[in-house]
Amino acid sequence: MSEESEQPQLFDDAGEISSAGDGVPAFRPPLAARMRPRSLAEVQGQEKLLGPDSLLPRLIASDTFGSLLFYGPPGCGKTTLAEVIAAETRCTCVRINAVLSNTAELRDILRLARMRPERRTVLLIDEIHRFNKAQQDLLLPDVEAGNVRIIGCTTHNPGFYVIPPLLSRSHLFRLEPLPEDAVVAALRAALTDVERGLGASGVSAEENVLRAVAQMTEGDMRRALNALETLVASHPMHTPLTLEEVAVFARERHLRYDRGEDEHYDTASAFIKSIRGSDPDAALYWLAVMLEGGEDPRFIARRLVILASEDVGLADSRAIGVAMAVQQACEFVGLPECALNLAHGVIFLATCPKSNSATNALFAAKKAVREEARQPVPLHLRDAHTKLNKSLGQGKEYLYSHEFPEGISGQNYLERPLRLYQPGTNGAEAAIGERLARWNELRRKMAREQGGKGGF
Repeated sequence: MSEESEQPQLFDDAGEISSAGDGVPAFRPPLAARMRPRSLAEVQGQEKLLGPDSLLPRLIASDTFGSLLFYGPPGCGKTTLAEVIAAETRCTCVRINAVLSNTAELRDILRLARMRPERRTVLLIDEIHRFNKAQQDLLLPDVEAGNVRIIGCTTHNPGFYVIPPLLSRSHLFRLEPLPEDAVVAALRAALTDVERGLGASGVSAEENVLRAVAQMTEGDMRRALNALETLVASHPMHTPLTLEEVAVFARERHLRYDRGEDEHYDTASAFIKSIRGSDPDAALYWLAVMLEGGEDPRFIARRLVILASEDVGLADSRAIGVAMAVQQACEFVGLPECALNLAHGVIFLATCPKSNSATNALFAAKKAVREEARQPVPLHLRDAHTKLNKSLGQGKEYLYSHEFPEGISGQNYLERPLRLYQPGTNGAEAAIGERLARWNELRRKMAREQGGKGGF
């Protein structure tokens, strides 16, 4: 064997590792990379962004887009769409990953773009949220001058991670998890494509098998294609895949849930709104998503304590006690058993009558304090514990409420009475409203008898 033949040929004309010599099998990129769409027409599952009446296709067709930000969950096609746009507009595309790139590389790219403006450079930045403020600031002058157009891709909310000046100079597009039908169609194409896919294996799959893979991967095309590749690689050639094999594979899957990121906030929001909307089934589902995703049960318990006053409140004052008991159970018992306490609390709160009167009353009180002149404490309510205070008349005319029928003395406790709390009509709060109405009438009656003002 010659010296030249002993050296492994690492890359073929397509940039793929094709042979390492000495019987080492040829390397191919993962199926998800090989099956990546090559044109806008091949992109599936983002009809809201790419439909005939949508803005993005028109911008691409006329090549009039500026900088773009694609935001969405993993595997929804952000990078694919960015590469397709660069290809269809025949621009010079420079792709970097913010995890691996640095300021020096960024300066070189921008300097070359300024030197060759006729090439219309598109800078594709994966994981753009990983760039710090200084690196993002570095992009601004060339974006502003039009020397470079950025297509940034991120799984994180750009409002939290992209600096406002760069955000304001970009069109933001949100991509959703891919619909099940789009994932199934892509899996079917991958199984039959001989050139780029798995067609050479002769492995087939019924519709229900492909749908099971799609459901397992929750709208993540990359996960779906990689799962299919793994299943086919471990399967005899020229035989069909079965549901049983997919089920075995699915046991090892992990639920997509990013603690501290968008999945965390979106799921928690759905959880709280389901309880507020009195839907115990939906609330239990989102509770299970959070627990299976590894959420801290103490975070969930804290949210229940807040909700007990914010959304149940005086309609059922037992709610705050139950929520606090759940919080204590999470601290005392811990997972996995405290999941039972959480479920108990969630069902109780979801099935309670609801009232946000305490929340509204607090907001109204804060508004009155901020927007109106602060009221002084009436003289009869001021502290009278010292001789000096008593000599100033503080507390002199205070009427002790317990000495009057139903504890109503008829005195006012503000110089200018305000109506901040508006009782609701659900649950126990209806009785509270009736009681307050009776007390106010009693105050008015006593005020008339005393020739003063009282009640509302």
